[in-house]
Formats: sequence, structure tokens, C-alpha cells
Amino acid sequence: METYRQIIKENIDYDVLSVNLNRDAAMLDEIVDLMTETVCTQKSSLVIAGDTYPAAIVKSKLLKLTSEHIEYVIDCMRENTSDIRNIKNICWRRCLTLPQPLTAITRQKYITIWQTFKVVRL
Repeated sequence: METYRQIIKENIDYDVLSVNLNRDAAMLDEIVDLMTETVCTQKSSLVIAGDTYPAAIVKSKLLKLTSEHIEYVIDCMRENTSDIRNIKNICWRRCLTLPQPLTAITRQKYITIWQTFKVVRL
């Protein structure tokens, strides 16, 4: 599990990202923990926001995320004005639908989609 945590941190440039996202460092750590937990699952499939995905595909997509993707997800969560019921599902849904690479145009498109996405906090 620790090996994957290190791979994920390298992929997202964790050291640089944690400095850039100083006020959101706790959220960044939570995202890294969730990514590690998900990548290390023994399940053959995962249900994310009501949809079932093969675990191998989720793992592959999570291991391809960059600092730009993580910044985008944190920005969206910071700008979200509605309550969040299941942060894990929201993060993974956003991460699984992000294009590779994340360009400025697609980033704005997905920010607009995120802002219209209603969620409720328990």
C-alpha cells in the first residue's frame, strides 16, 4: 500500500502541490489517502456515483492523474456551494470523467458542469 501511495504522490507532484495548495493541504492528504485505498482494493469492480466500473479501469485512471487534475478537483470542491453527501464518490466521479490531458478549455467546461452538479452533505 505504501508503494502505491508513493507512486500516487510522484504522479501528482505532491511536494509542489502541497505547497501550492497550502490552505487545502488536509484535503490533498485525504484525496491521496482515498486514491491509495481505491488503487489497493481487492474488489473486481467499484460502484462510483451509482455506476459500476471494473476496478482495473479505476486504478488505471487514478494512476494517470496529474497535479492539474487534483488542483481542478480541489478547486471545484472549494467553489461548491451545496452540501456534499459522499465526498469519495464525488471525487472519483470527477476524476473518472476528466480528459487526459486537462486543457484550459476542457477545464472550464468541467468547472461549469461541476457547478451545476447538486450534492447533499449528511
